[in-house]
Amino acid sequence: MLDAAATPWTAPRPTFSVVVPLFNEQAGLAEFHRRLAAVMDKLGPWEVVYVNDGSTDATLALAQALRRGQPRVGIVSLSRNFGKEIATTAGLDHARGEAVIVIDADLQDPPELIPALVAGWREGFDTVYARRSARAGDALLRRLTAALFYRVLGRLAEVHIPPDVGDFRLMSRRVVDAVLRMREHHRCMKGLFAWVGYPVKAVPYARAPRHAGRSGWTYLGLWKLALEGITGCTVAPLKVATYAGLAVALFASMFGGQLIARTLLFGNPVAGYPSLMTVILFLGGVQLLTLGVIGEYLGRVFNETKNRPLYLVERHLPSAVAAVSSPPLPPASSRKGRGSGTASPIPLREGVGGGVGPH
Repeated sequence: MLDAAATPWTAPRPTFSVVVPLFNEQAGLAEFHRRLAAVMDKLGPWEVVYVNDGSTDATLALAQALRRGQPRVGIVSLSRNFGKEIATTAGLDHARGEAVIVIDADLQDPPELIPALVAGWREGFDTVYARRSARAGDALLRRLTAALFYRVLGRLAEVHIPPDVGDFRLMSRRVVDAVLRMREHHRCMKGLFAWVGYPVKAVPYARAPRHAGRSGWTYLGLWKLALEGITGCTVAPLKVATYAGLAVALFASMFGGQLIARTLLFGNPVAGYPSLMTVILFLGGVQLLTLGVIGEYLGRVFNETKNRPLYLVERHLPSAVAAVSSPPLPPASSRKGRGSGTASPIPLREGVGGGVGPH
């Protein structure tokens, strides 16, 4: 139930909102919140929006315990596990701050780096992201596959997606509003953040090992996330399939011409069965691969036509940040490249925006 004293959409807007997607994070959530509060209390009025993404442990109960007596804590509990990208979107939908920080709760991304992100925002940058200079605690295979993913995504994406950058970042209100205008179901948040543009700044840091518990990511899950990222940010795989088809057709024409020349000019018989089977199997593999790529994109179109909400909220416990003085916001005239256009705020829609009424 929604607290009777809480008035989520009439309470004063905090300077900062911290969005934290949660999935089975009971082992480290208390320590994360302690460190986060120690940092944010020095920066001005703030709230934290914990998004419970269908956790099966005591994560939700622990988040509710943290909320008791702490008006800064808000909770959005989704009806089931929708995945990190959707959970992050749900948090952005419910974040009210002038600047929004996205961070994971496993403490691999240190809350102590947030003041550096805030400093970049106060300099006039709309997005200040944390760039990993080291990945302590990650296995060699995971580091190699992550590096390969970022390189491939950077090459294929239609917009520049910085390598070694995750979701840990600070965004101005106009960036958040622009991201929330894009409601596609297959979401690659890195691509959406990059597509928005606006002035950006990188803050390097060394990623720490996980504080407690085990990561919920398996290699299969990471593969699916990588596939979502590539197909969600670019149509390059379709172009690759086209180029592969052209290359195979050209090779087949040259090979066929060579066989005809050998038969007509030199009278050399051609052994048909091995070469025929090789060509058939090769072409069959290329065709199946191409059909798979096309099917991936057609599946996305099919899912979009369903027009289902991005997520459903089982319970919403908003924060109630008190009206206190805050450090001055960056003046509009100093925003780098601000111009005159800003993204208009997006009203939350029940079911799509998560349901803004009491739950």
